[in-house]
Amino acid sequence: MNLSQHIVNGLVLGHAYALVAIGWTLLLGVARMVNFGHGQFYMFGAFMTWLAVEKLKLPYYVAVPFSMCAGALIGVLIQRVMLKLTLKQNLTSMMMVTLGFGLLIEGISGLSFGSSPLSIKSPLNSIDLYFGDVWLTGRDVAVMAVTIASFAVLYWTLRFTRLGAWVRMVAEDPKLAQLGGLNVAWVYLGVFAFEGAAVALAAAVVSPNLPILTSMGFEELIFTFVVVILGGVGSVLGSYVAGVGLGIFSALFGALVSPAYTAAAAFAVLTAILVIRSAGAGNSSRGA
Repeated sequence: MNLSQHIVNGLVLGHAYALVAIGWTLLLGVARMVNFGHGQFYMFGAFMTWLAVEKLKLPYYVAVPFSMCAGALIGVLIQRVMLKLTLKQNLTSMMMVTLGFGLLIEGISGLSFGSSPLSIKSPLNSIDLYFGDVWLTGRDVAVMAVTIASFAVLYWTLRFTRLGAWVRMVAEDPKLAQLGGLNVAWVYLGVFAFEGAAVALAAAVVSPNLPILTSMGFEELIFTFVVVILGGVGSVLGSYVAGVGLGIFSALFGALVSPAYTAAAAFAVLTAILVIRSAGAGNSSRGA
C-alpha cells in the first residue's frame, strides 16, 4: 500500500468536500437553515458545465463561470420564492420548500439530459504530475487551489469588508439588523446566490473526473452535512478543516477497510464527536 498516495488522495477528496460545503456553511451561519436541495444544486452545476462544454462548445474555462452564473440564478429564484418564510424564520416550511425544489430540479434534469451517465471533458484531466511515487492530475491540483482560494476570499470578505459586516449582523440578529436599516432580504438573496454559485463551481471543478447522473447529488449532500456539522455551524475555517480531515479519513478507510462503508463510517465519527461535545458541555455547565 502506498500510504503517501492515499494521503494525497485524501487531501484532494477533502478539499472537494470542503468546496461543496462552503455555500452551505455560509447559508447555515446566516439564514440559520439547511438547504435540502443542496445536492441537486451540485448536480445542476455539473449538468450546466457539461451543457456549456458539449452543446454550446464553450472552452472549459468559460464553462466554469457559465455554470456559476446558472447556479447563482437558481439560488436567487428559490430564495425569492420563499423569502417570506426566511424572514419569518419558518424553518420547517423552508426545509420542505428546498427539498421540493431539489426534487423538481432533479426531475427536470432527468427529462432534459436523460438517465445515461455523461462526462465533462476538461484539459486539466490530461495533465499528470509526479512527485516521487505520488501521482496527481491537473484536476486534483485545481480542486485544492480553488478550495483554498474560495475559503480565503470568503474569510477575508466576512472579516474585513462592509459586506461581511452586514452578513455577520444578519447572522447575529436579523430583526435587529432590519431595525437598524439594513435590507435583510437582499442579504438573504445574496447568500443564496453565493451558495448556488459556490456549489456550481465545486461541481465544475470536481465532476470532470466523475460520471454525471441525476442521482449524484445525494452522496454530496450527506458529506456536506457531515462537514458543516463537524466544522461548527457557520464556521468558515471549521468547515475547511473538517472537510480536509473527512477526506483523509475517507481515503484511508476506503483503502484499509472498504469504500462501500465510508459514508456509514463518516456518520459514526460524526455521532461520536457530537456525543463527546455534548458530554463536555454538560460537564462544563455542572462545573459552573
